[in-house]
Amino acid sequence: MSPDFPARVYDQRFEVAFDYPVYFTRGVFDPANPLLAEVIDRKGGLAPHKVQVYVDTGVAEAQPGLLGKIETYFRRHAAKAVLPAPPRLLTGGENAKLGWGDVRKIMTAMGDSHMDRQSCVIAVGGGGLLDMVGFACALVHRGLRLVRLPTTVLGQNDAGVGVKNGMNERETKNFIGTFAPPFAVVNDYDFLDSLPLREWTGGIAEAFKVAIIKDADFLNFLCRRAGDLLARDRPAMEELVYRCAVLHLQHIARSGDPFELGSSRPLDFGHWTAHKLEALSGFALGHGQAVAIGVALDVCYAAEKGFLARADAERILRGMTACGLPVWSPLLLKKDAAGQWEIRHGLEQFREHLGGALTLAMPDGLGRKQDIHDLDWSVLERCFGILEVFQREHAKAGGPA
Repeated sequence: MSPDFPARVYDQRFEVAFDYPVYFTRGVFDPANPLLAEVIDRKGGLAPHKVQVYVDTGVAEAQPGLLGKIETYFRRHAAKAVLPAPPRLLTGGENAKLGWGDVRKIMTAMGDSHMDRQSCVIAVGGGGLLDMVGFACALVHRGLRLVRLPTTVLGQNDAGVGVKNGMNERETKNFIGTFAPPFAVVNDYDFLDSLPLREWTGGIAEAFKVAIIKDADFLNFLCRRAGDLLARDRPAMEELVYRCAVLHLQHIARSGDPFELGSSRPLDFGHWTAHKLEALSGFALGHGQAVAIGVALDVCYAAEKGFLARADAERILRGMTACGLPVWSPLLLKKDAAGQWEIRHGLEQFREHLGGALTLAMPDGLGRKQDIHDLDWSVLERCFGILEVFQREHAKAGGPA
């Protein structure tokens, strides 16, 4: 402050405690299972609570009779929660996050049902639907209670347990969104059984991501059980989901920056590439597959720069491919009209998304991370070739695509 321009100031400070339970269970809509009704009523208030349920159309198609089960469940538990209208179907996926059309429909439905801040919204679906419904919940009455029921591996072990939501605009992943912790999360493993293989394997990429920079023992588990995971071994996947989700939750609670006010984003390891690849593919490339490629690229870069032993990098790449994940895409080589790497534009978009100076999480050995603030593009281009050869040789050997 300048003495020539005096100003009075009052420094406003307060803290708000957030808490939400994350359950790992089965049979969430079995009428004999009271868990969901208890979750809805966990903070008391005027019962029965009004509930709206939104279901991903893909989930409803994969599990015929689901909508009827939901209605039966709430009839059984009407003392704690009531449905003023049948469950509503919404198309999920990344393309559903483009534009405001579905968000406005959701908000209109919430208004028509006179939802209030002790009402509860339940989102049943993958990450795209959770983002879209969560965004609408954050806007109506400045925040309705949201219970997430993620139905994909990626939703249960990462996207569904966090504190944010995002919508895609300007050809940029999650360009708009809010930080809005859920009221609760219920991970029902039964939903994973009906996933197509791409969705089953896609969420494994997020497990590799967090294991590489936070938990070497978990990384050993992933590499050791890769064949079981690809073969859809249920106990192996349930262990993966739980351990991965807990690592994400612990980071949010203990990092000192749950709402990402700073520039360091360890949980976005590998994502600067992933977000751009998704956009370049018109979101035809799954998020998990894009993350796998992004993680592979950063792992290769770390090995070339000496941050990670080459043997460890190769073990990670072998583990990922053994799980059915890609480590390379021709989109990495795409150039714009001026002959510049498209993926390089993704780095600047990522920096803008973070705010401030470019900060990228990189391994510092296994199970640890460091932040770097620039990339050597000659090394990165060398990694493009290394990964292309690795994937080609792996496919030649008959490994999973």
